[in-house]
Amino acid sequence: MAESFSHKLGQIIGNLIQEFIRETLEEVANEQSLYLDYQKKRKARPSKKVSWEDRYGNSHDLDYVLERGGTENTRGLPAAFIETAWRRYTKHSRNKAQEIEGALIPLADTYSHLRPFLGAILAGVFTPGSLNQLQSKGFEILYLQYDSIVQAFASVGIDASFDEKTPEVEFQNKIGQWNTLSPPEVAEIKNKLLSLEKVSIDSFINSLHQSFSRRIQGVTVTVLHGLPQQITNIEQAIEYIENYADTQPTPASALKYEVDIRYNNGDLIHAILQTKAETIRFLRTFA
Repeated sequence: MAESFSHKLGQIIGNLIQEFIRETLEEVANEQSLYLDYQKKRKARPSKKVSWEDRYGNSHDLDYVLERGGTENTRGLPAAFIETAWRRYTKHSRNKAQEIEGALIPLADTYSHLRPFLGAILAGVFTPGSLNQLQSKGFEILYLQYDSIVQAFASVGIDASFDEKTPEVEFQNKIGQWNTLSPPEVAEIKNKLLSLEKVSIDSFINSLHQSFSRRIQGVTVTVLHGLPQQITNIEQAIEYIENYADTQPTPASALKYEVDIRYNNGDLIHAILQTKAETIRFLRTFA
């Protein structure tokens, strides 16, 4: 079945917004010395998809991940998970919000020791309820409104507005106009959108920068040597501690390492690692 012109126009708008978002996030990544991952070929993963696994073994395909210590060849630690969506009609906005929540909340839980930034960049038409739903779960929201998108396209003479009653021939004409645009004219649409939504974009980017710009106040490293004891009740636990010879020499081999990283904004990252090499590699990502 041939693709409808209405669907094609929606794809054109959605792809332009994705380009706009990627270029904006690339600037942040460069300023913060982070790696921006998105759907593309990358040696660090087997496919073009950006997939991360939660603690339950479920894989989630994502739009953008900013990584500490990431390279083309090596996956780093997640500093930010950001999902995007373009919708023309409100009837699917709540479902999309739930989809974003379902992908990122399990990952936020899995990597809670890293306190990753959770972001949703939404464009078009979304209900206040769908926005509030994400904000209540700790998401930072950037909402690019439909009217701003229409005005941005209008800056190059294209009427990008449409609804469910728009004839297919009008969609065809709009697509024809798009296909004649030069790269500078496409850039003009992005610049106009940036101008119209500057306050919202700046607020979102500032929140993103703040999540990366926190400063380490101190690091506590605890090397654990003793074997864990499974004790039935509190009384027996007290007896075990009272009889524990805590003045005995420490065994040479360590069983695991606990690391607490304290930040000036009150954040605390807690990690338990099994080997010295893992611990050093973990700490170096924060250097």
